[in-house]
Amino acid sequence: MGKVQMKEETTRIYTVKDIEALPEGKRAELIDGRMYEMASPSRVHQRLLGALYRLIANYIEDGGGSCEVYLAPFAVYINNDEYNYVEPDIVVICNEDKLDEKGCHGAPDWAVEIVSPDSVKMDRKIKLFKYRTAGVREYWIVDPGERTVEVYLFAENEEKKYTFEEMVPVGIYEDFTIDFRAFLKFFKTA
Repeated sequence: MGKVQMKEETTRIYTVKDIEALPEGKRAELIDGRMYEMASPSRVHQRLLGALYRLIANYIEDGGGSCEVYLAPFAVYINNDEYNYVEPDIVVICNEDKLDEKGCHGAPDWAVEIVSPDSVKMDRKIKLFKYRTAGVREYWIVDPGERTVEVYLFAENEEKKYTFEEMVPVGIYEDFTIDFRAFLKFFKTA
């Protein structure tokens, strides 16, 4: 996401109650009791987020099954505990038993993060490890700066890097690919 890891608190163990107590408009994520504040995303980030969400939602609605897709801010209690809370840019959840009015309790099937220069450590290291160990099936890191998409299929222990000049296959669906060439237009007017 266009998140900025503004500060990393190390002296206190935070819980979901601390996230819920944040002032209106302030957002943060929680990984193993550490709180990471989030900043506002860029224009290109938002354009990519909207376009990707529409493609995924349309695919699911047009016959991709019973999975549900959500975009940030959407609460994911990734370990279903009080010390881990994330808001991926896009999540796809195929087990409706994980969903309630508060969000997703447990690992989503597919998580997508759109990185900003300030969120590289969070998305490529901290969240990559958390998503892998929590049981996320597929994780995408979309990098508008590099114009790349890193795809991690954790169950298959596969990872591949694509450019925005390629078709990117979705691992949780056999017949779904996303043509990232369509997003290059976002960079001409940004």
